Amino acid sequence: MSLKERLNNDLREALRSGDEHRKAALRMVLAAVHNAEIEARGELDDGAILGVLAKEVKQRRESIEEFRKGRREDLVAREEAQLATIQPYLPQQMTREEIIEAARNVIAEVGASGPADKGKVMPVIISQLRGRADGREINTIVTELLAGSA
Repeated sequence: MSLKERLNNDLREALRSGDEHRKAALRMVLAAVHNAEIEARGELDDGAILGVLAKEVKQRRESIEEFRKGRREDLVAREEAQLATIQPYLPQQMTREEIIEAARNVIAEVGASGPADKGKVMPVIISQLRGRADGREINTIVTELLAGSA
């Protein structure tokens, strides 16, 4: 079963059970997937859908952070509920140590030797770790490794 079919099936189940938070979150995700398909002018594969899901998770995390700054706990709770609904569809997130190991492998693979070679490393590692690690964390680790501090 494809990821999109799984999302649709889970939405039907949420509709039947009357789970309003889950229903709203899944509708929002499916709308984002639909918009991405329109933009791509075709069906998305599971990898592309995972990218959309990762983007939705990132948006929720940023919203939670901003709502906390504004002391809007009601909105924080809503965003956290949506985040909890979306996250199980993403693959298990990598630990910092796993990202460091993958980054070292890519650095050796492309022959990077310093901070100037970051442009060679980043596209390769981002494509390898898509959906399994946060881009900001990958960037930080690659920068540290190329500077020689990790």
